[in-house]
Amino acid sequence: MIAALKRADNELSSFQPKVFKVDSHLGIAMAGLTADGRVLCRYMRNECVNHRFVYDSALPVSRLVTQVADRSQANTQRSWKRPYGVGLLVAGHDATGPHLFQTCPSGNFYEYKAMAIGARSQASKTYLEKTFGGFGGLQLDELCRHALLALREAAADGELTAKNASLAFVGEGTPFTIVDDLAPYLAAIASGGAAEPPPEAMAAEGSDAAAAAAADAGGAMETS
Repeated sequence: MIAALKRADNELSSFQPKVFKVDSHLGIAMAGLTADGRVLCRYMRNECVNHRFVYDSALPVSRLVTQVADRSQANTQRSWKRPYGVGLLVAGHDATGPHLFQTCPSGNFYEYKAMAIGARSQASKTYLEKTFGGFGGLQLDELCRHALLALREAAADGELTAKNASLAFVGEGTPFTIVDDLAPYLAAIASGGAAEPPPEAMAAEGSDAAAAAAADAGGAMETS
């Protein structure tokens, strides 16, 4: 699961999307230069399509992250290029189970149980460090609630809306899905209760979900 806090330059501009579907089994959230993130997203989509065409199977998440890291590191060694100015959180599920990776502009990458990146992400990390131990036995709607609570910790004014927040999930037998209607989850946060999941989330109940809250101040968590 991935949650992201979208940014707007001013009151007249729209919010920039931060969560993108790469393939049916994985997606990303980004923090940093969105244009660089879209370039890497397009590269990842091409690699997934090529792997499916050749091998008729999904590209393992760890292999794709390694390729992205190699591409990022090469840019740090070439005088006519610049490093990608974006960090990614990659959440996916493959034959080896759920995965959550962070990639850095330097080419380093790490796998986590829970992680937050971006502006003011320390508050989200603190929330995840305190709560991620109990994620294993939770249903999808509760995981979504924790993801948004971690995201709220990093919001400048502490307020999440359907316009400035994004939420997505993926799991065993459940394709990567970006939640369109956040109202039930936001209402649950405001009331302190559990959300009534929307139809796309109900279809994924009981699946082995890779969960995360993430991006430009967000966090991430994985359950196995």
